[in-house]
Amino acid sequence: MIFRVIKLPIRYNRKKALLKPVKKRVTLTFPKRAVQMPVTYVLAKEFNVAANIIRAQVAPNQIGKLVVELSGDIDQLDAAIEWMRSRHVNVSYTLGEIAIDEDVCVHCGLCTGVCPTEALTLNPETYKLTFTRSRCIVCEQCIPTCPVQAISTNL
Repeated sequence: MIFRVIKLPIRYNRKKALLKPVKKRVTLTFPKRAVQMPVTYVLAKEFNVAANIIRAQVAPNQIGKLVVELSGDIDQLDAAIEWMRSRHVNVSYTLGEIAIDEDVCVHCGLCTGVCPTEALTLNPETYKLTFTRSRCIVCEQCIPTCPVQAISTNL
């Protein structure tokens, strides 16, 4: 008897429970009246969508902002985004990237200490800043850390 090994992709038929998750990075802007709404709970419970919070500015009785990476089935993601919009949450897709002005950067390395994905590192031999764009999640934590304002987003 001869057996062939067939590699199947992770994505299964829509009727099955396990699907390859789709990821979308979005910025959620909450009006004052919606700041108390448990959005991440509802996304997980009602839509089976995971919300990885990258950055948050939320306070009672103020406009709130969340930068999140949503992960789940494409249909569920779309339904979740429509639900948020129906609750007056502004949903905008994050398309920007981090830009580093090489002429201004002094390679001090302060930004490397706040980068959660190690997209910003110092070369151990040259002590020059290295930016690995593919690792960057555009959390923007490096921007206010830079003492010479060499880091920005190019939206």
